[in-house]
Amino acid sequence: MDRRGFLKTAAAVGGALAAPRLSLAADTKVLRFVPQANLANLDPIWTTQYVVRNASLLIWDTLLGVDDQLTPKPQMVESWDATADSKTWTFKLRPGLKFHDGEPVLAKDVVASIKRWWVRDAPMGVPISKKTDALEAVDDKTFRFRLNAPYSKMLFALGKSSTPALFIMPERIASTDPFKQISEYVGSGPMRFRKDEWVPGAKAIFEKFDGYVPRDEKANWLSGGKRIHFDRIEWQIIPDGATAGGALQSGEVDWLETPLSDLIPLLRKNADVAVDIADPLGNIGSFRMNHLYPPFNDERARRAVQIALSQEDYMEAVVGDDTTLWKTLPSYFTPGTPLYTEEGGHYLKGKRDYDQAKKLLAEAGYKGEPVSLLVATDVAITKAQGDVTADLLKRIGMNVKYEALDWGTVGQRRASKEPPDKGGWNIFHTWHAGADCVNPAPYTALDCSGPTAWFGWPKSDLVQSKIEEWYAAPDLATEKKVIGELNKAGMDFVIYVPTGFFRQYQAWRKNLSGVTKAPFPVFWDVTKT
Repeated sequence: MDRRGFLKTAAAVGGALAAPRLSLAADTKVLRFVPQANLANLDPIWTTQYVVRNASLLIWDTLLGVDDQLTPKPQMVESWDATADSKTWTFKLRPGLKFHDGEPVLAKDVVASIKRWWVRDAPMGVPISKKTDALEAVDDKTFRFRLNAPYSKMLFALGKSSTPALFIMPERIASTDPFKQISEYVGSGPMRFRKDEWVPGAKAIFEKFDGYVPRDEKANWLSGGKRIHFDRIEWQIIPDGATAGGALQSGEVDWLETPLSDLIPLLRKNADVAVDIADPLGNIGSFRMNHLYPPFNDERARRAVQIALSQEDYMEAVVGDDTTLWKTLPSYFTPGTPLYTEEGGHYLKGKRDYDQAKKLLAEAGYKGEPVSLLVATDVAITKAQGDVTADLLKRIGMNVKYEALDWGTVGQRRASKEPPDKGGWNIFHTWHAGADCVNPAPYTALDCSGPTAWFGWPKSDLVQSKIEEWYAAPDLATEKKVIGELNKAGMDFVIYVPTGFFRQYQAWRKNLSGVTKAPFPVFWDVTKT
């Protein structure tokens, strides 16, 4: 029996597989949700893993929040004022904000939260920090940025969904070193985190916080009123996709964030299950290399991977043979969006050239040293990409050290700047939400600032200069021109290698209402009968 046949058979008898793990989801005040991955840690500033961001959206609130047009709208903030030169920004908090320990949210908490966040947010936080002469609490409800240069995208920075997002924590917690994980989870959002019930690898529990006051406006992604209709949201960690699919069919769970695409035809046959695309903006697969150490500190070695890599192989492994779900992507940007460009993307088009790749590796001085490939085997997307990469590297003559890990461990290892043979790494795989790749502002993976860049720490003055040009562009035509030049500069430098563009499904029991499409699960306004 092949893999897909096995998965379908396993899912069909999934009730029997899942029954020992889960109790029936009969309570309309309890939502049982299967996230994309295990919640191994819970610090949305220390890590950029989407699973941590998604949990954090329940626990902590944000100053502003983007809607489905990626427009920032007020959330914790009631009002703001900016001077004509965009150098002084003054914000006032709305009334009724409380932390989960009952203490009021004050401007000093906001200032501390911003100062921790901006250290770790390379594309927006770091530039804001460098432009800031003073960030101050004017009074308990008012805080102010005094900048030495204009920053026109301040509102987007404070409300973006891309990781790390700016979550507001109590001052004592936000004072934690941004390169060390927090251990106390006192939130400002609609749900409390039950640390006493947290079992990494099995479950994470969120309990409604009665002291949370939602905004009056209708919810739209991260904007508007976050009204939770459940007393508890239980995240059930089920790494095996067939078991998760069976649990959904039998009613033991209510909602799967990322069901296996191979199981979608089977799930659609179940009259009690709804299936739909999770996010129309999709995702970009990522082959991320460490620019600090050989062989990938040499552009020629990175180019070798780029010209040998077949995006078709990766996408078929990730989402299967349904070509309506994926496409090749000779670009760093989200297809179908205003700034999409393929300029400089020729490296990813046409016949794959193994011979030239081997030649480039030799020129780069590669002599068969082990290449550390971190593969999160508990996440289908990363496992599929990792398996294709292991085969690709062998085909171009590389000595692969395949390290099978869980996603939480990959999250810790990829943060290490140690040499690969001393606990560091050469390659890991991930994916970037299309909403984070529409332009350079939220695009953490595109930043090439070196030491402050995202994992892999690429450094390119040309790429950075093009990002700055985009920020200064006076109109859309200029933006498009600069983005084309930026895409070419990034492809020439090989910041990372996109493995393709893909969409994924989500699936839920039909007794749930209010499930929406977004780059993250939206729990507010969801109800259960």
